[in-house]
Amino acid sequence: MARRRVSSFNIASLALGLAFLYLPIVILVIYSFNASRLVTVWGGWSLRWYAELFNDDAMIEAAWMSLRVAGASATIATVLGTLAAVALSRGERFRGRTLFSGMLYAPLVMPEVITGLSLLLLFVALNAERGFWTVTIAHTTLTMCFVAVVVQSRLASLDRSLEEAAMDLGCDPARAFLAVTLPLIAPAIAAGWMLAFTISLDDLVIASFTTGPGSATLPIRIYSEVRLGVKPEINAISTLIVGFIAVIIVVASLASKLSSAQGENAAPL
Repeated sequence: MARRRVSSFNIASLALGLAFLYLPIVILVIYSFNASRLVTVWGGWSLRWYAELFNDDAMIEAAWMSLRVAGASATIATVLGTLAAVALSRGERFRGRTLFSGMLYAPLVMPEVITGLSLLLLFVALNAERGFWTVTIAHTTLTMCFVAVVVQSRLASLDRSLEEAAMDLGCDPARAFLAVTLPLIAPAIAAGWMLAFTISLDDLVIASFTTGPGSATLPIRIYSEVRLGVKPEINAISTLIVGFIAVIIVVASLASKLSSAQGENAAPL
């Protein structure tokens, strides 16, 4: 088989694409170690702003708030999105299926401003105190559809004969799902959780509508401070978030490879 030659145009296109995606992140990480107070002037290497960051109680509280909201909303969205995906993939053509599917996937195309405003009006009508739980509910509404899309695509490619074989051997549908289907779609569920977690951690628009006093998330805190100028501590907290997400991705990738390897070893010859 003849080897395909990689042209210089392909190499240049790949390099430009990677630079466009990752060069701003690399610059941010480098300048988080800048000793100068001016973020545009390099003053040497220093951990000064990381020390300043951990003394900034408001920024740390906002970061902790974002992590709690992202973890809770991603977990709830994963459970509800998985159940919705199972209902759409494994359920029969029930009445109202089209309406249910449309309502489930509406946040995918709905502008976040409209979603945030509608949720704000709902919470005001219910006289709900805005804070951690209102932001969590809003982010669950936003991210559940993403989980459903990921899990449903995995269920669509799954061989249903495996479930049918388990039920032929005496399992009821619920037990067959837990014993056979759930382990097979576990990587998709994990991917959906990670996607929901990242979207929640990144959201600014919907959180700004549904948050209340004393419960600002990290994007809201950063946005409020950036309007007055970029502080070096913002580079530091952004670098820590990038590193945290990178660790999660690496761990999830290793776990997925380990799961695949165990599945191959357990497969009959």
